Amino acid sequence: MGQILDRSFADATNTKNNQSIIFLFRFVYHLFHVLIIIVTKVSDISQLPPELALEILKNLNATDLCLASCVWQTLANDEILWLGLCKSIWRYVSIYKRAHHEGISFRKIYLQLDEGTLRFNAGEGLKYFIENKLLDDTCEEISKFIHNTRKLHATEKRKLLKERRDVLERLIELQSYENQFLPNALRQFFAKLDAPEERNEYLSILIENFSKRFYECNKDLGLSIETIYVLCFSLILLSIDLTSPHIKNKMSKREFIRNTRRAIINGTLSDELAGHFYDNIYLIGHVARSTTIAR
Repeated sequence: MGQILDRSFADATNTKNNQSIIFLFRFVYHLFHVLIIIVTKVSDISQLPPELALEILKNLNATDLCLASCVWQTLANDEILWLGLCKSIWRYVSIYKRAHHEGISFRKIYLQLDEGTLRFNAGEGLKYFIENKLLDDTCEEISKFIHNTRKLHATEKRKLLKERRDVLERLIELQSYENQFLPNALRQFFAKLDAPEERNEYLSILIENFSKRFYECNKDLGLSIETIYVLCFSLILLSIDLTSPHIKNKMSKREFIRNTRRAIINGTLSDELAGHFYDNIYLIGHVARSTTIAR
């Protein structure tokens, strides 16, 4: 009987979802049909109302926007459109603050940022941004730039942060882990700062700075910086243990709790919280998915 009710509920839910999808499809189809009618009624698409043309142009990427300038020369070169394109990829760049006053085209800025991103590395790539006055040569500005874009090559970014400890520290300070569960915060951290492929000094520096920042954001948890540091490595090792196909005998929850309790010398951790950590890794997976940190 219970299975029949569950199936009926699922069918009803699926029916509602299907109805919503059908309604959305019909709405989009109708909207597209209206747009086609408007365009076909106008013999020259350049004669479309500016408001409608701008709505169309907002959905184009840089390449299509350049092509659209053949039809809408004035509108396709609209500074607001190019500023929006710039900020959709590079949310913060030093030149944004002075572009308007210095009369610099955001289309030109976009092309330079795109070129700089392709060239980006720890040396010449960063130099390109600075020499073209896109980025001020200060720790604060470089950190904000890196923090606000995901398009930079991860390996080259890691090389830069190894060389610029000041930028690394400031970059971590810009991140917020308030009210986050530690394993989830670690995932966010490694998504922003690509982890090394093996245990080394750089990984220790990363975890050390992360521990300080996590502590600052969550002082009410009662975990010291040293305890957080130990827990981070415990979670990394557990991630490897549970996800590696080469490890046949997986660590049990009881073993993890016991090992973690022993590792924390100057601090305390409840078995319940340690158990929740284990469950999180078991259910969600590695805290540094994009990389493989060797033992």
